[in-house]
Amino acid sequence: MSRWSLARQLFALQAAVVAVVLAGVAGAAYLQFGDVNRDATGREMLAVAHTLAVDPDVLSALRDPNPSARLQPLAERVRADTATDFVVVMTTAGIRYTHPTVSQIGRTFQGRIAPAVRGQTDYTETYTGTLGPSVRAVVPVMDGGRVVALVSVGRTVTAVSRDLAQQVPYILGGAVAALLLAAAGSWLVTRWLRRTTHDLGPAELSRMYEYYDAVLHAVREGLLLLDRDGRVQLVNDEARRLLRLPDDVQGRPVDELGLPAALGAALAGGEPRADEIHLTADRIVVVNQAAARWDGRRLGTVVTLRDHTELRALVSELETIRGFADSLHAQAHEAANQLHTVVSLIELGRADEALEYATAELEVAQHLTDAVLAAVAVPEVAALVVGKAAVAAEQGVTLSLDEGMLLPDGLADAHDLVTVVGNLLDNAIDAALEGPEPRWVRLGARPAADEVVLRVADSGPGLDPGTAEEAFTRGWSTKPAGGALGRGLGLALVRRAVHRNGGHVDVAPSQAGGGAVFVVRLPVPERARV
Repeated sequence: MSRWSLARQLFALQAAVVAVVLAGVAGAAYLQFGDVNRDATGREMLAVAHTLAVDPDVLSALRDPNPSARLQPLAERVRADTATDFVVVMTTAGIRYTHPTVSQIGRTFQGRIAPAVRGQTDYTETYTGTLGPSVRAVVPVMDGGRVVALVSVGRTVTAVSRDLAQQVPYILGGAVAALLLAAAGSWLVTRWLRRTTHDLGPAELSRMYEYYDAVLHAVREGLLLLDRDGRVQLVNDEARRLLRLPDDVQGRPVDELGLPAALGAALAGGEPRADEIHLTADRIVVVNQAAARWDGRRLGTVVTLRDHTELRALVSELETIRGFADSLHAQAHEAANQLHTVVSLIELGRADEALEYATAELEVAQHLTDAVLAAVAVPEVAALVVGKAAVAAEQGVTLSLDEGMLLPDGLADAHDLVTVVGNLLDNAIDAALEGPEPRWVRLGARPAADEVVLRVADSGPGLDPGTAEEAFTRGWSTKPAGGALGRGLGLALVRRAVHRNGGHVDVAPSQAGGGAVFVVRLPVPERARV
């Protein structure tokens, strides 16, 4: 039986339970019918005895010198008419005047007669007499208020049981009909259960659940199962972590879970998606979505989520390092050229000119470094600006600082500041390369009241006012897609980092003609205020 499917085992158990219950009910019904039948027989015997006790012929016969001569035929006629087993008329002392067996006439009645002698008219009992166990009634015969004789009418237990046996086929028929109806209902339930469980056994279902649950929570990818209405039916631990989902997420629509608007709309739509990049509150996730089908029917949607936050950070660092490397490579070539120039001037006997040339080149490089270190109090951001200036210069773009620029330390997390400044400078340099010469990018920062205003301007073609707000959404870019993570994340990451620190970012046309100006406003924390 352990190898049977769950549906078959359930059908067998239901059939066994129903059979046991019906057997118990049938037995209880038989016993109850027996008690009811005996009570009914007692009432019937009592009615026959009362009828005979008030018969005037009985009183008349009792006054004769030989009452038995008149009472015996009367009693036998009543016994035959009422299908009883005995009708006995007796004295108050229990001496019989009548009996079905003539030899018992004149002998003492076997049974309890004291209640009837006292005048009780409803006394019945089951007693073993000359005919065997019987259900009998004993009532008094009254004459002028006195008990002058007794009448007992009875039916043997055998006859009562014979009457009861006639009811057994009906009881059994009802039990069989109930069993058939229960079996039909169980079969229908079993058929439905078989379709639902795909005819698997309990052990298989238990093992499948244990394995699936273990795999579900062990995989490193986030997993969401949505039904056809876009409601969450299953979610694993990694998906909860990536999307910061609440505990009561199951059964709720996916677009009502507080996810970013773009991500919520993408998941609720149910359309197939492949390696789409989305931003959450603090994560970059790659979303894949496909329809879940079984036997040609669509059950819902399967969504997988991969965390690319660390990968994106590594890619950004790699791009920065590559930019630094390219800058150093270019500077190495430039330094070699400058060194050759200085050596050649010395060889030509123009030492003074060689010294003047070397000093001028050193002052130009040192001036930018000194300006950055004086204006930017965050070491990570200062190093970033110096590197970006070298990269820009190599591409023919001049990166300069606004006069009086000051970016204080403690304004925000250094990683967030690098994200904001780095992405804005990268976009500005790319934009300047698309504009006419001279190509330039200006970086400025100035404390104002309880906030610091950071500005990045460029000489590029600028932004269409209609697309200014769209520029900060995930996936927006003026460049073609490319790379493992695609484009269009930079400004979205900037906005997310700024909002995370309680600030605001806007974009506007440049007042100096052409290009665009990105303005970031960051509040100064209490701990950083002087």
